[in-house]
Amino acid sequence: MNQPSFSSRRILRPVRPWFVWLSLLVALVLNLMPLGRAFWLPDWVALVLCFWCVREPLRVGMGSAFVMGVVMDVGYGSLMGQHALAYVLLAYAATTFSRRILWFGPLRQSLHVLPMLIGAQCVMLLVRLAGDAEFPGLEYFAGALIATLLWHPISFVLLLPQYRPENKDDNRPI
Repeated sequence: MNQPSFSSRRILRPVRPWFVWLSLLVALVLNLMPLGRAFWLPDWVALVLCFWCVREPLRVGMGSAFVMGVVMDVGYGSLMGQHALAYVLLAYAATTFSRRILWFGPLRQSLHVLPMLIGAQCVMLLVRLAGDAEFPGLEYFAGALIATLLWHPISFVLLLPQYRPENKDDNRPI
């Protein structure tokens, strides 16, 4: 029988909106850091956006994904709409499958997230190829694989503020 995941063993407090937007801003800064275009770097915005679309589909959705995508397009100097289209499709898939994904533990959640992240990479690749770019090779998808491996640690870190009790009470069991 499947054991419930770490996050489903406890009752979580509601997420604060400022924390969601701060985490997306940190992911954006991590993506735009001048580290070069190493193939092994995950797309932090896609990963954090996917996480919040799964966890908070009413708060973060396709509108947020579009805005983050346009900012990434401007930041990278890529074809306008490349990241926006990929992130909107990623957000749509994440919100569509959010209830299903949350039923599983961390390993199976990451297996559900993998095709969504690879799909977003494929959309960006197809837009680039339509704009007469060269095929970058299969190592282009390594970032999506690494982001999938980071799904559980990122989930743990992003859920930490929700685990704190509002006030300590020794008589309260939760």
